[in-house]
Amino acid sequence: MGCLVTSAINRAPHASFRLIVTGGGTGGHTYPALTAIRALRDRLTGQGRGLEVLWIGTAEGLEARVAPAEGIPFTTVATGKIRRSSNPLKMLGPANVKDMARVPLGVAQARSKIAEFAPDVVLATGGYVAVPAGLAARLCRRPLVLHEQTVRLGLANRKLAGSATRIAVSSPSTLELLPKDVRATAVVTGNPVRPEILTGDADKAVTTLGLTGFDRRLPTLYVTGGAQGAQQINTVVGEVLPWLLERANVIHQCGPDNVEQLASLSAQLPQGAAARYHLTGYVGSELPDVLALADVVVSRSGAGTLAELTALGKAAVFIPLATSAGNEQTHNARHLEEAGAAVALAGEVSADRLRLALGPLLADPVRRADMAQAARAHGRPDAAERLVDVLLDAAGSAA
Repeated sequence: MGCLVTSAINRAPHASFRLIVTGGGTGGHTYPALTAIRALRDRLTGQGRGLEVLWIGTAEGLEARVAPAEGIPFTTVATGKIRRSSNPLKMLGPANVKDMARVPLGVAQARSKIAEFAPDVVLATGGYVAVPAGLAARLCRRPLVLHEQTVRLGLANRKLAGSATRIAVSSPSTLELLPKDVRATAVVTGNPVRPEILTGDADKAVTTLGLTGFDRRLPTLYVTGGAQGAQQINTVVGEVLPWLLERANVIHQCGPDNVEQLASLSAQLPQGAAARYHLTGYVGSELPDVLALADVVVSRSGAGTLAELTALGKAAVFIPLATSAGNEQTHNARHLEEAGAAVALAGEVSADRLRLALGPLLADPVRRADMAQAARAHGRPDAAERLVDVLLDAAGSAA
């Protein structure tokens, strides 16, 4: 079936809205898409309309589990991962050349799927799988909306920017970094945040986690390295743990592989200090309540984390993942640090550096409040609704 024939199909005004989502690989690309889908479904339900979604992703990516779990039909196309290097010759290495050769096949496959599904709009949230589907959207003359989670456009979105109907960005700082010929298509939406993150209850965290030894007169520090933990963060926090517990209650989400080592360390703490330390491998549904309780957060600086912490207005010390694609976590953290909305500890992080960063925040409630206010000024808790506006507008413009 040809793209042009399918794209000309007229629908009744109250027919289901049809959306193709492409992107994934990691949570940073997957969860904003999922949040946008939920928000779009709620919006359309309020209008008496339905939503049909098809997700184009990779079999190995997080989206392959998330989409089916949400009841979203899922399909894959051929694609290739580009291995980045500062050396142009390495970019042309055998693995990259082989993978780039798969992209045309992926475009052909995606073009067939888009022609058959006939979406009102295609949403691409990044990751290498978004490239063939995004290019196919252009070939099928379907509106293409890109969403960028980080300050700088990711590699996939850079490749697709010239084909996009709209480029939804998470930060106003991104606008000046866009190529001049696509800036007119850009709109600042923010990065969609799960609604439940915004509804946490601090007292519920105390009850659920059994934090009976916490001293509520002290600030509470939440340390996290993400679901799998972060060895760098765990190591440096372990080195300053006695010092920290003199100044704060600490909830430490260390990842499942690090619990035993840190539990051994905490067993050596004085009884009072140990009662103010809650160690856990994983924080699940209680995360909104933990964040509500936290006065300061130590974490990586992925786009999703920044979106949540700024939406909530949390003082934070970021320890960026040095190996993140395009060094995006460092850019994210420094962007907020320059605005007084966080502290960024890039590179090697010693115990002394962490003490210097956390000491003033834990000791001074006014300083914490000022940083939290600056963070909140960068937060966009309504980002999902803004992105829905962009999707509906892009689809309407093509009607």
